Amino acid sequence: MIPSDAQLTDEGLPLDTAKGRILLIACGALAREIIDLKAANGWDHLDLTCLPAKYHLYPEKITQAVRDSVNKHRNAYSEIFVVYADCGTGGLLQAACDEMGVQMVAGPHCYSFFEGNDAFAEKADREFTSFYLTDFLVRQFDAFIWKPMGLDRHPDLRDMYFGNYEKLIYQAQTDDPALTAKAQACAARLGLPFERRFTGYGDLHTALADLNTTQGDIQS
Repeated sequence: MIPSDAQLTDEGLPLDTAKGRILLIACGALAREIIDLKAANGWDHLDLTCLPAKYHLYPEKITQAVRDSVNKHRNAYSEIFVVYADCGTGGLLQAACDEMGVQMVAGPHCYSFFEGNDAFAEKADREFTSFYLTDFLVRQFDAFIWKPMGLDRHPDLRDMYFGNYEKLIYQAQTDDPALTAKAQACAARLGLPFERRFTGYGDLHTALADLNTTQGDIQS
């Protein structure tokens, strides 16, 4: 059973009984997508644990939390893969992963790898005034955007925060009309034009599939 978004935000996802060969240490905001990919592709060799998604609000906590999780589980797995991009750590997470000898998903943030890192980089100069939401962030808009920025208490701050943005881009991982409608409502609350862009799982799928290929090479 997938925990609620509230649980993934505050607590993450604890590791179930170790069954696979590779452990994924991921952000709680990616739990549903990873679980869906595992189920759709039969990737039973991948186990998953997630850190609280709320660390996106405090990126200075991410690197040490990943270190702690790697050290906690290292002896139980032949390989650990970190499913975080840089995520505001200023290169510290990559340096820590290099030091610990573990790989991590490529990219500056999840918006980039959902779009596809190459495609996102190609559009960066044209879209630097765009505000992005993913499926998870649409569902958790109040918890990650509205309340932390104080807009629930001071809605007059909206234009100060978002006045220089030109549009809200909803990167849809799934085809969900209700979620699209909620994303449109989020854009309206921020006073921004709305664009929906179906990305699917982007480079997240590719990165996990590469781990699957590695597993197949070892078994062959």
